[in-house]
Amino acid sequence: MHPVNSARLLERFLRYVRVDTTAGEPGGDYPSSPGQLALGRMLVDELREIGLSDAAQDKHGIVLATLPGNTAAATPTIAFNAHLDTSPETTGANVRPQVWRDYQGGDLLLPGDASQVIRVADNPELAQLVGRTVITSDGTTLLGADDKAGLAVIVEALAWLTEHPEVKHSPIRACFTCDEEIGHGVDHVDLQKLAAVVCYTLDGSGADLIDVETFSADLATVTVRGINIHPSIAKGRMVNAVRVAADFWSRLPAEMSPERTDGRQGFLHPYQIEGGVASVTLKILLRDFDTPKLAEQARLLRAKAKATAADWPGAQITVDVQPQYRNMAEGLAREPRAVSYAEEAHRRLGRQARRTIIRGGTDGSRLTELGLPTPNLSTGEHNPHSPLEWTCLEEMAAAVEVVTMLAQVWGEAAA
Repeated sequence: MHPVNSARLLERFLRYVRVDTTAGEPGGDYPSSPGQLALGRMLVDELREIGLSDAAQDKHGIVLATLPGNTAAATPTIAFNAHLDTSPETTGANVRPQVWRDYQGGDLLLPGDASQVIRVADNPELAQLVGRTVITSDGTTLLGADDKAGLAVIVEALAWLTEHPEVKHSPIRACFTCDEEIGHGVDHVDLQKLAAVVCYTLDGSGADLIDVETFSADLATVTVRGINIHPSIAKGRMVNAVRVAADFWSRLPAEMSPERTDGRQGFLHPYQIEGGVASVTLKILLRDFDTPKLAEQARLLRAKAKATAADWPGAQITVDVQPQYRNMAEGLAREPRAVSYAEEAHRRLGRQARRTIIRGGTDGSRLTELGLPTPNLSTGEHNPHSPLEWTCLEEMAAAVEVVTMLAQVWGEAAA
């Protein structure tokens, strides 16, 4: 196999992370931040430059492009997806990427903030990357490898395939989505227009992993209503929603928190609270690999709400639960080639792929639920959503190899 142009891959990645695409609040404009549109336009230009003449950005900011297949017989069209936005948990404005070439081991002290240190003790995978190129932020922002590593990998893989027309491959659709980090990545994806039999998200950690299960997810909005009155005359009359909400929060089982669960264990995660004496709103994530258990979590919340309200006469507590996404495992089972061909691509590269699960979700969770089987592939992401985020250039290059080989495997399949 011809080598990946790692220098160009790095240049792409560094260019992308410098564009602020931090996701905004859901419920407003779509996409939720103007930087996503700017990065999308940049990607359209790059895709056209490498020969994908139909590359375009639609009114929702979604970028689509096609690399036609070049096999003698018709073969299935496959898609590769990455998302343009970065997490709102840490700012993505003014990212100053740091390139640590020929990493010599040891902790990485980020130059923009002395308190931010990527420690080997917390990142044992660094021990396997001595001599390679590690990329970080300066510690004042996130890096944006989630998911600009995926964007760079897909664009570089498409460039590689256009430069090597002797390599036979299936038709490929690139699909770059917006607002994945706030749960709206595929809201405006037209699957008929995408016209693929399978899709692969490039949004995974490390190398040689194939994520085949995600959490199933719901979002609970708990509204606590009290009675507000001037504190000077509050005795026997005020019902402080802040105190009621604190009491409700304290009744949630600590053993069901993300801090105390791992593996296949689900959790309840209160992550946002706002309001005052009259009314308080809490946002709580419900997560489990076993979808029916989400209903059990919802019943638990409602039982705790009822018990809390009973202890605070005059208070009212409502629990509204909305579905977010579902475990992709069932959908992948309906098209087993999606995973088996990814494993075959790794095998042809002399690597051993490992099936893994995600304690979270991807655009692939929703795409699979909607009928497009979409496992998730490694792109070298580490510590996402954090100032301590980092990636490895060689792991990104390995992902480019997987994408190009996967296109070749599908190029041998019957349409």
